[in-house]
Order: sequence, then structure tokens, then C-alpha cells
Amino acid sequence: MADPQVISDDSSEEAEEDEEEARRIREGFIVDEDEDEEEDDDEARHRRRKRRKRRHRRRDEEEALEEDDLELLEENTGTSFRNRLTRLRRGPEGGSPPAPSTSKRKPVVESSEDDLDDEDLPQVQDIQRIWDDERAGGGRDDEEDMDDFIDYEDEDEGAGAMDEQEREERRRERKKRERERRRAIGSRPELAGIDDMAWDEIHGVFGDGHDYDWALVGDDEMDFEEERLKPEMRYQDVFEPSEIRARMLTEDDDLIRAQDIPERMQLATSSLSQSSTLSLHQNLTEADLDDAAMWVTVRLSPRKTRDFFSPDGPYNMYREPLVMAVTYALRFLFVQEFEVPYIWTHKRDYISYFNPQEMRTRVQLISLAELWRIYALGQKYRSLAQRRNALALSYARLNVEDEYFEQTIRPKIDSVEVVTDATEWLTMRYKLRKQDAFDFQFHDDDDQAETRKRKAPSRISAYEVAKKSIVSKLADGFGIKPHEVVYNFVAQENAHFVDDQELNPVAFAEQFTDPDAAVAQPAEELLRRARMILATELGKDPLLRQAMRDLFKTDALISVLPTERGMTKIDEHHPYFNFKYLHHKSITQMMDTPQFLHILAAEAELLVTVSTFLTNEAKSKFERRLNDAFASDSYSDTARAWNEERSRVVQEALEQHLIPVGVKWAREWLREEVEDTLAAHCGNVLRERIDVAPYITPEMKPGDTASVLAVSWGKGDPQKDAITLVFLDEAGRLREHTKIDNLVDRDYLDEFTDLLKRRRPDVIVMGGLSMATTKLSSKVRALIKGEPSNSDPTANGADGWGLPEAPKEANEQAFNIPVMYVRDEVARMYQHSKRAAEEFSALSPVAKYCVGLARYVQSPLNEYSALGHDITAIPLEDEDQHLIPKEKLLSALERTLVDVTNKVGVDINRAVNDSYYQHLLPFVCGLGPRKAQVLVKKISAMGGNLINRDQFIKSSLLTTKIFLNAAGFLRISRDPEVKLSKNRHADDDVQDPLDDTRIHPEDYELARKMATDALELDEEDIHDEHPSHVVSVIMQDVDNEKKLNELNLDEFAVSMYEANEDRKRHTLNVIREELLKPFSEQRAPFPSLGPWDVLTMLSGETPRTLRMGLIVSIMVVRLEQTLVHIRLDSGIEGVIDIGYLTEEGNIAPKDVVKKGQTIPGVIVDVKLDLPADQFFVKVSVRQSDLRAGDGLFRSVKRDDQWNLPQFERDSEMQARKKRAEIDRTRRVVKHPNFHNFNATQAENYLDKQQRGDVVIRPSSKGVDHLAVTWKVDDKLYQHIDVTEINTGQGGNLLIVDEKHQYADLDELIVNHVQATARKVEELMAHEKFKHGSEDELHLFLKNFVAANPAKSIYGFTLNRRKPGHFNLCFLANKNSTVQTWPVRVMPESYCLFDAAVAGVPELCDAFKVR
Repeated sequence: MADPQVISDDSSEEAEEDEEEARRIREGFIVDEDEDEEEDDDEARHRRRKRRKRRHRRRDEEEALEEDDLELLEENTGTSFRNRLTRLRRGPEGGSPPAPSTSKRKPVVESSEDDLDDEDLPQVQDIQRIWDDERAGGGRDDEEDMDDFIDYEDEDEGAGAMDEQEREERRRERKKRERERRRAIGSRPELAGIDDMAWDEIHGVFGDGHDYDWALVGDDEMDFEEERLKPEMRYQDVFEPSEIRARMLTEDDDLIRAQDIPERMQLATSSLSQSSTLSLHQNLTEADLDDAAMWVTVRLSPRKTRDFFSPDGPYNMYREPLVMAVTYALRFLFVQEFEVPYIWTHKRDYISYFNPQEMRTRVQLISLAELWRIYALGQKYRSLAQRRNALALSYARLNVEDEYFEQTIRPKIDSVEVVTDATEWLTMRYKLRKQDAFDFQFHDDDDQAETRKRKAPSRISAYEVAKKSIVSKLADGFGIKPHEVVYNFVAQENAHFVDDQELNPVAFAEQFTDPDAAVAQPAEELLRRARMILATELGKDPLLRQAMRDLFKTDALISVLPTERGMTKIDEHHPYFNFKYLHHKSITQMMDTPQFLHILAAEAELLVTVSTFLTNEAKSKFERRLNDAFASDSYSDTARAWNEERSRVVQEALEQHLIPVGVKWAREWLREEVEDTLAAHCGNVLRERIDVAPYITPEMKPGDTASVLAVSWGKGDPQKDAITLVFLDEAGRLREHTKIDNLVDRDYLDEFTDLLKRRRPDVIVMGGLSMATTKLSSKVRALIKGEPSNSDPTANGADGWGLPEAPKEANEQAFNIPVMYVRDEVARMYQHSKRAAEEFSALSPVAKYCVGLARYVQSPLNEYSALGHDITAIPLEDEDQHLIPKEKLLSALERTLVDVTNKVGVDINRAVNDSYYQHLLPFVCGLGPRKAQVLVKKISAMGGNLINRDQFIKSSLLTTKIFLNAAGFLRISRDPEVKLSKNRHADDDVQDPLDDTRIHPEDYELARKMATDALELDEEDIHDEHPSHVVSVIMQDVDNEKKLNELNLDEFAVSMYEANEDRKRHTLNVIREELLKPFSEQRAPFPSLGPWDVLTMLSGETPRTLRMGLIVSIMVVRLEQTLVHIRLDSGIEGVIDIGYLTEEGNIAPKDVVKKGQTIPGVIVDVKLDLPADQFFVKVSVRQSDLRAGDGLFRSVKRDDQWNLPQFERDSEMQARKKRAEIDRTRRVVKHPNFHNFNATQAENYLDKQQRGDVVIRPSSKGVDHLAVTWKVDDKLYQHIDVTEINTGQGGNLLIVDEKHQYADLDELIVNHVQATARKVEELMAHEKFKHGSEDELHLFLKNFVAANPAKSIYGFTLNRRKPGHFNLCFLANKNSTVQTWPVRVMPESYCLFDAAVAGVPELCDAFKVR
């Protein structure tokens, strides 16, 4: 084998290369000897770029031979290579000697067997296998490279089972086997049709492939290095971001899980939200609490302010304790980071009135709702504090000393709006200095090249322009600075006085006029600009703006007027009719109703316009105060003139700045307040539904869970729907599910009674999707009571399922099982939910619906909690709930869920093992979806069961702060069989009875002390026992209530307060209650539904949609002699007495109505009898009752503040329009050019017609008018009003502008319209007519005169304002202006002023004569 170092090219020139040049060539670049070396980083970058290009070129180059090469081979060898594979192969170790080549193909290097054994040398390809057939192992080059890669992966997988030496032996063995296989395939190249001589010729043509060995050096190592440096695959690279968020696997979620802060306190939105975001805030410090407490206290509620801060308030003496209680609450919430349930349960003594000298005085300073309000206000104050700090930093960067800002503005910054105003004020006052303050200069700026920046568009206001001009000096001449005026206004006394001028305002302003007369402005203009400067500075003052906002908060009025669209769309039955003409309603009257949200919704639909303004009295008082603070006290004429100027400044500041700010703020503030009120109301409605205990029978104990049989007939169709029965046992497990067709057949009755006997449910709950459910309920009640199986009084020979009447047999078996309806709103959502599909995939939707009903009975709280973010779909406030932003509604509902969940407590071991019960865990104080998720995983990893609360800390299940928040609400149920260990220190793995109570671990010692005192034991008596042994004893003591009540807890609380200022009076009472009844039921009993609740659930009807006087559509179901049975569209059944059938009242029903007939009827009465499952209406179909209609009953009530005059004017206008529309639509004229068009439609129709075409149409002026529209020019149409007069002789006379009369429309078209059109065409064809606008004609005239100064010029153009007329424009000379004269076109002449001429030449002559 030839040495690669001495391979020569096809010109036989030897290449002598030194080692340095060879090294550089191998590294991928060549440098001339006389060329300077570049820097190292450029050199390396160049090398990498060239290597990438080579790799890319090698991948992309085709490995097949060129067409010319193939022809040359065929010519020399006599063998065809057209259909053979052309993939490069690795050749055997032997072969023909290489031949010199200059081929530019992919380099192929011959390798010997010795080369293969030497692992230091790169493995190269052999030219001899270049045309192997595919059957002889085609494609081995790529496959071998991949083999090396795949084997390497395999070795990695088995790396644990072999060391490096074994791996090397395995690699050598594999290479040996590969060489033997190649030798067997390629030892005889003549088998492929090529002899040795041919191979020599091939080498001579193509070379041996060694020419570019240097380019391959290091490539394999580079590829491996690049593969090694690839980033590790993460789940963020695989899953969609939405999926990651849904599974709570984002980086923010990990941070929330890791931080020792309650989860809800880390979120900016509700934890139920699908788009929860991390709250980036700074916590309050102890130094902030005093200011925060006062800020929050005065904003708690108007009632709180009135009761505690008014001099005559009933709780005025508790003002300071209230502020102190708010301080404690803020400290717990924002410094120590305890959630509201923890404070309410374990720290209530700190938010209640506590006085050791008045222990009998018990005043609840803060309620639970107010505690949540403090939390919300505290978040707002925290945001305010951050903004104030940012403002302070901005002010410090300005590097100025502004006494007014520091002494007056800064102490009064108490809202985010004032911060914004103060920032804007500073920007206005120190704009240039502010720009300089942000142009930072660093120490290395001199070394940086100056980059050319694009010029940003300037945004300089008129105020800034005036402020930089001489006008600012004139503004100073008003004698007092704007901030001094504001100081006088706020202080309500004039601490700063005006320096009066000797000259009056106009004379004073003339001193500032520009000497150059060309640019000088009049004194009045200078005064206007000076007033603008002062008005702007007054209008942007933060304190003045805040005063205006306070004024709007109390004295603003709101009025509403409909738009054109709203006038027609909002009728008397529309929900928006209530405020369609709202007039001057006080903003304070809209705080507690959702009316304003409806107004904003109507405004968004472009149905109404809303105006917010001040009362005249409030506005005048404010303006008067501001004038007093600004005016001079002098009485001279000059002083009065200056005061008038100042009054104009005040008026401009009000109209241009202050009032617009107040209007904008008042709208947003009122919207926020009403949304908060409505969201809180929805939260209260939810509380009524979930703050109830599970259903229990009188025989059961509180805390027990009932077994439930849920029964539903679905939509109640006898032909399609079966009765579904679902039984859930006491643990909530689905034990039985069956379907029966009816409750009439004996087989189905036996199956139903057998189910009752076997399962013995504690309660049977009914639910359904139609009124047919009442029939099912009636039958079930009859069966339970042991009555005859068919007891439907309305069946009349057929049961509710349409089956023949069954024989009436007494049911020998009666059950003492209550039957009741329950709310099904959650069950309706559950039956189609993803959760139901996962839990009970085999059940039908109705069966899932029954599961939801049963679960609701067993735990309303659990069922609502399981809804997650879908809880907003529950109708809590039917008409208004959709107006609340979803995030705000979610927060309000979440707070209710948190309150009730922590009131009840959560059994942590059950939550870990029961996925349905686990839905309560995120609402535990301190936890949330993420922390609950990780807590369950950790406990499951420990075995899924906790023995005591100490394990939360000792096993690192919860961090310290989360444990303090949650411990009292996570109960660990106690096994009564397990006894406490006697070893005091062996409490790591033993139960503690206190862990099954609401007592917080920090109060365990108090509980043990209380138990010890109640049992009258000493420390020595229990020294060797478990610390909570005495707790077990007192809990099991039959006289425990008497013994605990004998303790003087108030005295104990006083002693604790005196010892270390611990407030524990409420806590001691909680401990006593828990020792008597651990985790006792504190919720209201399970509520039963009222008749209207059941009727609404089954039919959708409400007292508003089903009340006396309404006209409804009814269908006749059955006829009797004196009665007609009917059914409403909602499924409610009813009757028509014979007296309500006709006016006579004695006609047989069969002679009046037919079965199946649908007729209108008036509701006379609504009968609801829930125990008997009877819901029906009485209806009248008498014409006298129907004739009056139900508009009075359906119409929406007007608001008390109603603009009656405007309403009447608009109503009259609408009536006129409607009459005109009716008249116009009734008008029919038999003429081919007549169309029922309005003006716009006529123009659109003529747009594509020829000039002079005509449309005759109805006129809006009445039936005695017609309108004629004809096309003058493109986009130009003339509308002619034609009056139609009846001549009394059987014909009509058509009159146009009182001068032209025509007998019929054809004559009018020919003699008037077409004659006028011909005159227009004639003038437009004249040489003096110019197409285009009048401005273009003016420009033409000016250009002509400029080119011909000695001449005058005139021309005609169309009058676009008066279609069908012309303008005659002329220019006498270059120093005059263009004059315009009107030219009217009549059918017979042109009129220039009063002169009428017959033709265009005469018109030109008439112009020249004038």
C-alpha cells in the first residue's frame, strides 16, 4: 500500500509540505507564508465554520458516479453499470495498488488489515467495493457507521455489567467478525464483472481516495463532542405549555411548592383559576403596620366608619381597640403569613375586644367577612406601598428639593391614583431633569463607540411649548403659583396671597408681544396661552385631583340615554328598559345593586350612552372654593380684571382636566365596588348551600354519614327512559346500580322492594330532568308507605308510563325511609364531566347523575369542592352572575370554600386514600392545589397513613409556616382500640387524642392543663403517663361536661394575659368544646327544598316566569265533562274549569277544544303541594281575559329616577317614524322606474347606471309626496321632491318647486329630469368646464394667471354640495382672490343669479357682462 505522504496528482508534481503547513491543513485552513496571523478566536471560529461546511457538503454530495464516468468505464471494460448500485463500500484488506487521482468526489481511502488492527488510525473506505450489488451488502458504509453508534449505546445500557477492559474486548471481537464477513463477500471482485486489469484502470481515473485524508481528521471526535454537549431532554421540550400548566409542572409551580408561604398568598389570582399567576410582591414590615392599620380601618365599610368613628356612633369608645385589632390582623396576615381561617379560629382573641378588667364585656370588633376584607385591603395597601417606594426612588433620582412635594403632597399619598398623579406631576414639572437623571454614565462608556440612533418622534405638548416660551413669564404675572393656590384650597384658608399687578391683564400681556410684527401674537392670544399653562398645572395637581375624586364619590350623578339602535331594540319587555331613560341618579344609590353593571353592558352593546357628572351645587361649591383660593382680595378695577382671568383659569382647569379625571375614575370605582358587592353576594349564596351538614335521620348521630338510594327517571319519556337506581353506602362507595322500566309491573316492584330490603338505605333522594319526576316520586312515596302500588289520581285508567292499570294490591311491606328532593345543579354538571367519565366510565349519564345526587346528600361541601374552576357555572345569581369577572367570582367562591372546609376539618388519612374526598385538601388553611398534591405524594410514599400530627414536621411533610397554618384543620382520626403508651417519650409513633380535635398543637399544653385541672390531678399523678393521657381520661369521663364547666376560664385567661400577655379567652372556650365533642358538627342541618325550588329544578319555571296574569302556550291533553287537562311547554300540568273555557261558561269542553290542540291561555292560579307531589296551574282561555294581554305583567319596571319628558318625546318620534314607514311601504306606484327605496338605496342602485338615469321612490314627507333621484355624475345624485295634488277631476298634478307642473310621471321624467340632464351634459361638454373638485379648479386658475399675469381666467365645475348645479369660478388678476358664483340648472335654462339664459354661450356672455 502506498504511503499517503507521497501520493502525487495527475500532473506528477511532488508536493513538499513542512509539518507546520500540514498541521494547519489538517485543522481546516491554509495560510499564505507572507500573510499575518489572525487572532486566536477568529481563527477558531473560521475553523469551525469550514468544518461545518465540509460536513454539510459530504452529506449532500451524491455518492453515485457521474454519467461521463460510467460511459468511460463501460467503454474500457465492456460491462454495463447503469443499473448497479453506486454506493461506496468498505473494501477488503487486499486489493490493487492505488493510482493517482484528481477526482473531486467524496474521498475514499484504501485501508489494509493492519490499519484496521491499529485503532489509532481512522477507518477508511475501500475503492474496490464501489459497485457491489445491493444483494452483496449494499449500503454498508452508512450501516457500519451507525453500527458503531448503536453498539456504543448498547454498551452504555450494559455499562453496569462490564468494566472498560471487557468493553474493549467486545469491540475488538465485533471488528474481527466484520472483517471476516467482508473478506468472504469481497475476495473475488471478478464475480461482479470487473477483472483486476479493469480495477487498475479505475484507480487511474478516480484515484484511491487518499487525496483528502487530512480533511477527515477529527470529524468523528467533533461529532461525538457535539452529541455529548447537546442539552438534556426535559418535559418542557415534549409537552405543550398548556398541558404543563394543567398538571402544575411549571417553574412557578415548583417555586410555590417549595416556598414556606401559604399557597394562596403566593398567587395573584384564585388557586381555582386555570391561569393562576405568581404574585411578585414585597411583604409588609412591622414599620408599615401602623400606617396600614389606619388606612385599612377607615376603608372597611361605611357602617364600620359610622359606628366606630362618628362622635355619636354606638361603638365610638371601641375605636382604638378596633384599630389595634386591625393591626393584629395585618401582622398575622402579612408579616407572619397566617391565613384567614387560622386567625379566625386560633387568634380570634386578638381581633376581639379583650380587657382583663372587663372580661364580661364581649364585643366582636371584626367579623369573618371583615377579616377577608382586611386581607383584600391589605393587598391593596401592599401594592400602594410598593408604588410609593418607587415614586420615592424616582424623586430621589431627580436630585431636587421640592418643598411642596415633600411637605404637602407626599404625606397625603393614600391611594394608587394619587401615586399616579404625583408621578405625572413630577414628570410635568421636571421633565428635562428627569431625562437627564436617567442618562446613566458608566466608567467604560468612553471606550464604547458612539452608535447612531434613530430619532424618536417628538411628543411635545402645547403646554411644554408655551412653558418654554415668554408666555411662562406672563403666567407668573398672575401673582400666585398654582401649588400655592392648591395649598390655599386644601387648607381652606389663604396662607398664600396674590401679588396684584398695576396694569390690567391686556396691557400687561402686551409687554410680552414679539417685536417682530410678522410673528407677533395679539395680547388676547398670549393671555389664553398663559391661562392654559396655569390651568394645566392646576389640573394635574395630585391633591386637587384627589379632592375632585372625593367629590365624585359622594355627589356624582348618572344619566342614561338610548342610542338610535337602543331606541328600537330596548322595548318595555327588555331587561335594559329599567334604566333606558335613567336621569340624575345618585352614585351612592347604585352601590348595592347590579344596575350599573347592566348599564355598562348595554353601553358595550351600543344601546345606550352613559354620562357621569356632578350636581350643579357640588360643582359650583368646588369652583367657588378654588376661586377663593386663587383670587385677589383687592377691589380695584385692575384686580377685578385679573380675578376674571383667574376665574377663566379655574373654569378651564375644571372642564379640561379635573372633571374628566373625576368622570373616568368614578365609572371604574363604581364598577369595582358593584362587582365586589355582587361577588360577595354570590359567595354568601354558596355558603348557604355548602355550610350545611350531610343529611342524617333522627336516629343517626351528628357526624354520621347516611347511605343513599338515588332514583331518577331522566327526561321521563316512558318509551325511552328507564328508572335508574344507584345506591351509595356510608363510605360513599357505589354498591349497586340497576334499571327498571316502571314501578307497576310486579317483577319490577319486587326488584325495587328487594333492593330496599337488602340495602336498607337511610334516605331516598329524587331528581330528574322533567316534570314527570313528580309522578315517579309520588309512586315511590306510596310504595315506601305500603300503600297500593298504583295511586296516581290523575292516571285515569293509565299510569304515568302509559301502561294498562295494574290490579290494586296492598303492599304488605312498609319502610320507614324518608323520600326527598335535593338540588341537582352539581349532579347535572357531574353527569357529563370528565371526572365522572374517569370514575364511572361504565355508567350511563343518568346513573352518573344519580351518583351526583347521592354524593350531594352525603356531603354538599365535598361535591361543590370537587367542581374546581367549573364552580362558576353554578347559577348563584341568575340574572347578574355573568356580569362579574370570572377571576373575581372565583376568588369570592374560593373564600367560601376555604371558610367552610376549615370549619369542618379534613381527615388527612382519608384524603390520602380517597381521591374524591381529596378535593377538600387544597382548601385547607395554608395549602392549595400544589402543596396538597405534594403532601399526598409524600404521605403515600410513607405508607399512606399518619399516626399523629408530629409527623408533619418530623417527616418533613410540611414546612414550619404551612404546618402552623394547617395543623389545626388536619385531623387524624383516633382508633379507639389503641391505648396510649405510658412512656412520655415514646410518642413518635403513637396516637394523640388531641390530633382528632380542632385544638392547634401550639395549644396542646393548655388542653392538657385544662384536663388535669378538671380531673383535679397533680403533676405527680401523671408523671409517667403519655402527656395526653389526661385528655383521654377527661374525654371518656361520663361527667366531663360538668367538670370542665366548673373551670373558671375567664380567670385563667386573665392570669395568662398578666403572665406573658397571651390572649386565650376564646381559645380556652374552643378547647373545652373540643374536649367534650371533638370536631363537633357546627354546620346547619341539611335543608329541604321548597316547592318553588323543586318546580324550578324540574321545569325551569320561576315565580317571575309563572305567575298570575301571564299568557302562556298550552296544549290540551285530556277532556272531561267539566274539566280540560292541559300541559305547558315546560311540562307543568294544569286544568281549565268549564267556567274559564268560554264567556257563557256552560258549553261542553268537547265543543270548544280538541285533544292535542295548542292554544293561548292566561294563568289564573298556581298550585304547589310538595308533600303530595302536585304542581299544577289553573288557566283561563276566555277571549275577554286574553284580549287585555299580559304586557302589564311582563313589562319591566322603570327606575324611580326616570326622564319622563325625554321618554315621551322619543316615543312620539318613534311612533311617527313607524307610521311613516308603514305609509311608505304601503305606497305602490305602477311605473317601471318606481322602487321602494330610501335615499341611500336609490343611490346604491344608480351607482352602476348611466348618467341621467332615474329612480322614483316613496317620500318620507308623506303619502302626498314622491321623491325622484337621478344620477348627475359619478357619486353625485340629485333628489327632487315632487308634491302630488289631486285635481278633483280624476287626475293628479305633479308639482316641482312650485314652478314646474306635470300631468304624469312620464312627462316629469322627459320634460324635467331629462331636460335638466341635457343642460348639465351641455355645460360639462364646454371647454371652460373642468372635471374634479372646486379646489382643483382654483389651483388651475391660479397657475394660469401666474403663467399669464396680464390675463384673467374663469371656469365651470360641478357643485358637489348642491347636485345638479354648477359653480362659476374666476380670477381677475394675480393679486386678487378666486371668486365663485352659483349657476342653477333649470330644464329650460341656466340661471346666473337672477338672469336666465338659454344656452352655454349666452351664459358666458352674461358672466362677462356682469
